[in-house]
Amino acid sequence: MRRILASPPARWPGSASSRSGPGVPARALAVLAVLLAAAFVVAPRTLAASRPDGGFADQRSLVQTLGKAFVEYWRSGNRDLPPSLNRVVDYWSRYHVAKAVIAAILLIVLVALGVLLWKAFLRSGALGAVRRAALASTGVLVTIPALFSLLVVVANVQGAVAPFASLLSLLPAGASDGALADTIHQVRQGLAEPAGAGHRTPPALEVMISDYALYHLTLVVTGFVVAVVLTGVSVVLWTASARTGSPDRRTRRVLRSFGVLAAMSSLIMFVVVVANMTNVADPAPALLAFFDGGW
Repeated sequence: MRRILASPPARWPGSASSRSGPGVPARALAVLAVLLAAAFVVAPRTLAASRPDGGFADQRSLVQTLGKAFVEYWRSGNRDLPPSLNRVVDYWSRYHVAKAVIAAILLIVLVALGVLLWKAFLRSGALGAVRRAALASTGVLVTIPALFSLLVVVANVQGAVAPFASLLSLLPAGASDGALADTIHQVRQGLAEPAGAGHRTPPALEVMISDYALYHLTLVVTGFVVAVVLTGVSVVLWTASARTGSPDRRTRRVLRSFGVLAAMSSLIMFVVVVANMTNVADPAPALLAFFDGGW
């Protein structure tokens, strides 16, 4: 009799302890995602400045140092970066490495969180309509930043591989006076003049063109890999949807929806890859367009 009274109560279907929900792991992943998002904004600058040569007080200090170092490099007539510019380039590379790593970890966390939420949604038949709608809405809200994190990873890999080309976007291309304005004007002239026919491309400009091509080549390679992976994910999801029994319509809808999303995302990435192949093959016109304010 005592054993019967001391035994724990049975967990009936639909009771609070057996309800389908994302649970503690999902909440932990959500907190981790918020912390990683904050770290993505705050940590890269600190991590990039951890080397002995240090970092920069703010964005304005970085841009000013870059402008002076860029003028020095152009006037040197050498291919090798001077120490002043090399310091900025190294800092920028570390900065993007930190952002790429944090964004990649955030992507993994968001994918794991999304899987938990959508699985909970598929098991939520016993829950009310409001709870099911909340799970679906939360799943969508997690999916969107996951896709954005993927793009951020690709963009920061570009900056880490070709930091000099990435830094060019910080130059005030519209400067109207001073040494930097004269230097940018000379760069424009060098890019506008056709190669050959007695025209010698300055060594610094050759490096800029080469790094700009590398910048876009990195996007071509990473974009192609992402597109192939997304295509594979779409095929897997559609196959799983086809194998799902017809009574389980909710699972089929979810699988097909993500299959379409993966397919559309892969198509967009393929378009981006093809568009950037032109800049890889002939980077000078695109670089000129950038210095003219077209990028």
